[in-house]
Amino acid sequence: MDGESLAQLTLSEFSARLASDEPVPGGGSASAIVGSFAASLLAMVARLSLGRPKYEAYRRTNERALSTGDLGRRRLMELAEEDSQAYGAFAAARKLPRDTVEQQGVRDAASRSAARAATEVPLAVVRECVRLLDEVATMVGRSNSNAASDLEVAARLSAAAARGAAANALINLPMVGDESYAGVTRAAVTGMLEELDRTLGTISQSVSRGTLREPEPE
Repeated sequence: MDGESLAQLTLSEFSARLASDEPVPGGGSASAIVGSFAASLLAMVARLSLGRPKYEAYRRTNERALSTGDLGRRRLMELAEEDSQAYGAFAAARKLPRDTVEQQGVRDAASRSAARAATEVPLAVVRECVRLLDEVATMVGRSNSNAASDLEVAARLSAAAARGAAANALINLPMVGDESYAGVTRAAVTGMLEELDRTLGTISQSVSRGTLREPEPE
């Protein structure tokens, strides 16, 4: 990356970097950035709802969504950078010399450690996107109805980002060299993705109804 962070790139520059033959940024960083777009849309809908008399009853919901969206987009951009760094560290570990038994041991240990980091970062992306999706579900019917489709886009982007990040996490698990950790992680990812699918379906149905709901209980 030559010291230049992903956040400093224009969309065009990031797209070109992603299309290059360089290993980073890759699918993990792309997933995190897609998730940040979902968070941005959530914040946008909250801002389009706050201060409007029609949606005053939902102020608490929209204020929380605004905070969640703004924090989420920043965190996911950070995770995009962390993902590139984690994969870079793994690639560097795999290039370590292995001519002797000692060198092979050092290489294997470094690879396992780097693979674990390259798993934990996309897992954090999945968790962040699930959190965003839950917030979107709460917002549908409690925010500016003219922006309801933007909430559905946010939901679908969150889901896509979570699934992309999950794929990256799962593919790295065998290289961690810890079956217990791998089993727990697979189960956690499966559970999150199943819940994600249910939430996305609920959001889509709610958007299609186009009606306002009762405010959240106090």
